[in-house]
Amino acid sequence: MGTYIDRSNADFTCKFCGIYVTSHSVISGVNHRNHCPNCLYSRHLDLYQAGDRLCACRGMMAPVGLTTKNITDKYNRNAFGELMLVHYCLDCGAFSINRIAADDDNFTLLSIFETSLSDYNSFRQTEKLHDIDILREEDRQMVESRLLGSSTVILPEYVCA
Repeated sequence: MGTYIDRSNADFTCKFCGIYVTSHSVISGVNHRNHCPNCLYSRHLDLYQAGDRLCACRGMMAPVGLTTKNITDKYNRNAFGELMLVHYCLDCGAFSINRIAADDDNFTLLSIFETSLSDYNSFRQTEKLHDIDILREEDRQMVESRLLGSSTVILPEYVCA
């Protein structure tokens, strides 16, 4: 009898930026890794649920925005769920959301948020976006707090000698 090897969550080389990506959950903090922590590009792998790897498309998915996972909290109408990454398939035009992994680059995530602010209206007119609410300017403080640990970013000054 042959040995079964689970390839549904295997390490990979990013098809966009070329770096080697480990899918080990101890490093990434997620169980089903399919996006690069450096450039945040993904592959269109899942069809029905995270990790099923049943999608035939296999196209490149560009990171296009951030959203929050829908939660129901009857005591706090302003509650935000987990911060999630929105991907757009460059081949078939589908949108999907992915968990942000522990090793994802926070400044790249913030850059994607900034870019999505100018692209917001074009995404809202897309039928395939369905019920994904891409975060907007009024969500900036929450996004910065979740990614950077505070609502204000203080960058060090560099002095040339």
